[in-house]
Amino acid sequence: MSYKSFRHITAFILAIVASVAMTPDACGTRLNDKIVNRPYSDMRRWHLGFSVGLNTFDFNFHHNGFVTDDGKTWFMEQPSFSPGFCVNGLFSVRLNDYFSVRVSPGIYFGNRLVRFLDTTGGEEQRQDIKSAYLVAPVDLKYAAQRMRNIRPYMVTGIMPAFDVIKKSGNFLRTNTSDFFVSVGFGCDLYLPYFKLIPELKFCFGLTDAIKHDRPDLVDDPLRTGVSASVKKATSQMVVLTFYFE
Repeated sequence: MSYKSFRHITAFILAIVASVAMTPDACGTRLNDKIVNRPYSDMRRWHLGFSVGLNTFDFNFHHNGFVTDDGKTWFMEQPSFSPGFCVNGLFSVRLNDYFSVRVSPGIYFGNRLVRFLDTTGGEEQRQDIKSAYLVAPVDLKYAAQRMRNIRPYMVTGIMPAFDVIKKSGNFLRTNTSDFFVSVGFGCDLYLPYFKLIPELKFCFGLTDAIKHDRPDLVDDPLRTGVSASVKKATSQMVVLTFYFE
């Protein structure tokens, strides 16, 4: 996602925060002449909701210096990022005044455009790797003390993921399953009838995302050479999510 896109999203979030501060007294209460929306919502034992958001997928490549029979050495990189989107459900359980556990199963759609460069001859190849991950994030959320209609928080957790897109040939083939750890931050915005929760999360894959056993490439020396040049590749994600609770 480009810097310009993030700038527009940031401006949108700031506009929401400003609107919360000026929200009329629809179903809130007054505290020292200041309107407080949904003052008792955080006292509930559990909450339900859903979310929509944007994401970008990335690879962190580790090369092994493999040299093909014709003397080529391939280097892999992801030169740009493509925006994807995600949809999740939400089930949150309150532990105490500051901590809660959140489960948000859903699906992440996205793609990664990978460039393969022959460092000896300058030859270049590209592959667009599409993914649709079924995910089941489990997060521990720590929220600060509420300030009128705003409550910032931090979150950390784990996320198993399963790619449901059928894999075909080409240079690289990703594994079906992956496992992520995540860390992020966000802010509960208390509106008159619901909570709007923008959140930015960073996810880091722990397992090798590349399938190395490729008998389908036995008769294709070019793709075999490229695939054999990757020692390991881990997935990374940046996810901007808007929860409605």
